[in-house]
Amino acid sequence: MAAGISKNKIYLVGLGLLYFILLIADCYSFEDVLNEELLIKPLPSGNVYAHFQFTTKWDIDILREEKLLHYNLFPKTLGQVINKYSVQELHLSLTQSIWRSNAWGYPAISAPPGAEIWVWFKKSTKNVDEAWAGLVNALSGQFCASLNFIDSTTSIQPTLSFRPEGLLPDGYPTDSRLLRYASLPRENVCTENLTPWKKLLPCTSMAGLGTLLQATHLYNANYHSLAVHVRPVCRDTICSQSSVELSQSLALVIDPTLSKLQKSTGWSLRNMFGKNIQGGCPLATTSVVMVDVSMNSTSNLMQLSPNPTEVIFTTRGGDSRKYAVYDLHKQEGKLNIEAKMLTSQKQAQATPPAVYGQKYLTGYGQEKGGISCILHNNDPSKSLRTIYLDIIPWYMRLYLHTIKITNSVKHIKAEKLLYSPGKDRTKPYILEMQLTLPPRSTTTISIQFDKAFLKWTEHPPDANIGFYTSSAVISTMLMSADNITSPEHHTALLTPSIRNPRESEFFLRIYTEGLLVQLPTPDFSMPYNVICLTCTVVAIGFGSIHNLTTRQFIRDSEEDPGLKAKVQKFLSKLWKKKSNEKDESASKNGKTDEDDKKSEEAT
Repeated sequence: MAAGISKNKIYLVGLGLLYFILLIADCYSFEDVLNEELLIKPLPSGNVYAHFQFTTKWDIDILREEKLLHYNLFPKTLGQVINKYSVQELHLSLTQSIWRSNAWGYPAISAPPGAEIWVWFKKSTKNVDEAWAGLVNALSGQFCASLNFIDSTTSIQPTLSFRPEGLLPDGYPTDSRLLRYASLPRENVCTENLTPWKKLLPCTSMAGLGTLLQATHLYNANYHSLAVHVRPVCRDTICSQSSVELSQSLALVIDPTLSKLQKSTGWSLRNMFGKNIQGGCPLATTSVVMVDVSMNSTSNLMQLSPNPTEVIFTTRGGDSRKYAVYDLHKQEGKLNIEAKMLTSQKQAQATPPAVYGQKYLTGYGQEKGGISCILHNNDPSKSLRTIYLDIIPWYMRLYLHTIKITNSVKHIKAEKLLYSPGKDRTKPYILEMQLTLPPRSTTTISIQFDKAFLKWTEHPPDANIGFYTSSAVISTMLMSADNITSPEHHTALLTPSIRNPRESEFFLRIYTEGLLVQLPTPDFSMPYNVICLTCTVVAIGFGSIHNLTTRQFIRDSEEDPGLKAKVQKFLSKLWKKKSNEKDESASKNGKTDEDDKKSEEAT
């Protein structure tokens, strides 16, 4: 009997060990790969564009929620949020300032001023609105942003402008009812957003390119943008399985002449970021710095030191570029890339981008106004099919019949026009259209609106400077890669997109400026005056009556009479003396009359 029990115990223990080994193997059968990249591009204006790209690829299917439980390089805090709210794709950006496409070209990843978030939910999501509300509140706490202010008045469901950017096998939705988009143009970006963003990096700011992310230098830039993108991608070239790709990007436009460390013309890593690079992240598969030296011409001759690991010549979409590449895993000691200008630096003429937009307000007064957006197509021979999206707050009441589309070359009209009317304090106005821009032309889209009169409690509790409105979104496909530095669609990595470009068409999404609208403002001094007058009346009227009805009068002590008591006592004595004298005179007069009467009777 004892031998049978021992054999059963040994069998159970062995079975448990086997299950544990299989569980451990299942947990670590998914590979995480981290790549960190830094692209530095001198701009014609004299500024320097720096784009940090941290890409983590996790070989796991995002649809299998039971697998999103064990984490290695992929941040657990973000993975739990994605898993809980059934997120298929997540795109979040926090941006300060405006990207100037007509002077700087196109960024690697475009973003509007303020906060922007758009999410594709899984097909199995039961209630998209509830998942959306919970997601923005969770991300608000995680990134220390004001995303919790996103509600029905700022959320929309675009139909044409936003499509899934990741893998779309069976089971992945393309229905816009599973899409939510929102923006907060007033959101300010500061170190409170940078710190949690850096904590998502496997090496944080302790090693690799993350050591350059010092807030004291980053927030002196003319433009900076934080972004987080999560999407499913193909695991291999034949796309037999899917993986999850997390892309964290940080874009900066720096003016090197403003730094106190700048001693000569040019720029350096220490000049821009305050320190050198001490090797790459140990957890990163690749850790590279790429410097665009395509502008290194005879008029602006530039010399890099130290010498790069290699130099890449590439042609992408008809645009030839030259890059100096530094492999941080092959560098020994600290690395400070420095660019010295061998000739006097001259501001180069910027090549105008193929397409860009400008948005502005029209009209005057506090009652009516208008919105106009100018779309420029600088391509000399090709027309561009463009999708235009504009989100107008509910307090700017649009009139669809006033919309006008004019072109400098020929008459055009919208091929598709989707208009969703807004509702006061419930949802915004949505204007989305598809139109074709003729080559070398300027197209103006204008529409009129009325300004609503807000309640005084609906004004923000700060200095009244107006109300910010969202940027317009312009989406198109370009055949040329001029001014484009973005990665290709199938990957978020910059290096493969530069070394071996495969795409012949390039998707472009850009944003216009936001607007600052002045609404009719009530006289905020009137409530103050009413409050002051009411408080004065209450204090004088009610206070006096209350004192008289509730105060108890007590006679003062005779030992120490006050001035009032002394005056009353003196007056009472004086009054008593006068009354006594009056009585004496009256009694005297009474006796004389009686004697006279007796004498008359006797006579």
